[in-house]
Amino acid sequence: METTDMTSVSKVTIGELVANDWRTAEVFKKYSIDFCCGGKRTVEEACIKRGIDPATVEADLKAVQKGSGSTHNFKTWELDFLADFIINNHHKYVKEAAPFLDELCHKVARVHGDAHAELIEIKNYTMQVLEEFSFHMNKEEMILFPYIKSLVEAEKAGKTIEPPPFGTIANPISTMETEHTSSGDAMEEIKDLSNQFTPPVDACMSYRVLFAKLQEFQQDLHQHIHLENNILFPKALQLEKKVLPQ
Repeated sequence: METTDMTSVSKVTIGELVANDWRTAEVFKKYSIDFCCGGKRTVEEACIKRGIDPATVEADLKAVQKGSGSTHNFKTWELDFLADFIINNHHKYVKEAAPFLDELCHKVARVHGDAHAELIEIKNYTMQVLEEFSFHMNKEEMILFPYIKSLVEAEKAGKTIEPPPFGTIANPISTMETEHTSSGDAMEEIKDLSNQFTPPVDACMSYRVLFAKLQEFQQDLHQHIHLENNILFPKALQLEKKVLPQ
């Protein structure tokens, strides 16, 4: 992803920063700095107007532009560690992205929905995904993942455990996978409605940031679902067979 030289970020216009790296829009949103209509101001000018130290905003902009080139061999990880990774990375991402997406979807649909009716559908599908995944993640964090951790602990201790209230882990896993499919299908609808997340040529900055954020959200969702459906869940099913009384 192209980035702007951050050594002189205070002198760069907000519009230029967001155009080069749309993730910076979330920093401006955090400080209530207008990145759409106010995009012609420099970061320094916008900060002075709002009484904010430009160095503080600059630090956040630099942080958001730092990319991670690390790779992980998830298949070799202990299941309790993998569950925590999913919570601390993917669940955290969804929880932080949700308010930003919610506001942007409603704003863009309200302003541009008459001319681009698909934005209303995109808003509705996005709200569906955010609501579904809120409940989905809560069930994982409160029920499924703690049970998986108990399986890991039992195996390490060489013990067996009593069957859970839901009978077998296959039952909640089946529910989670169904919900994954529902959210994945909704994101595909959004992708089609948005012309592969491609804004029209006359789109304002908020419009463009919305589509970029939705594309990032889908990419994260794919990784999230992959880790659970293809690694965590199959291994947990096998592990349960080892520690439940025969």
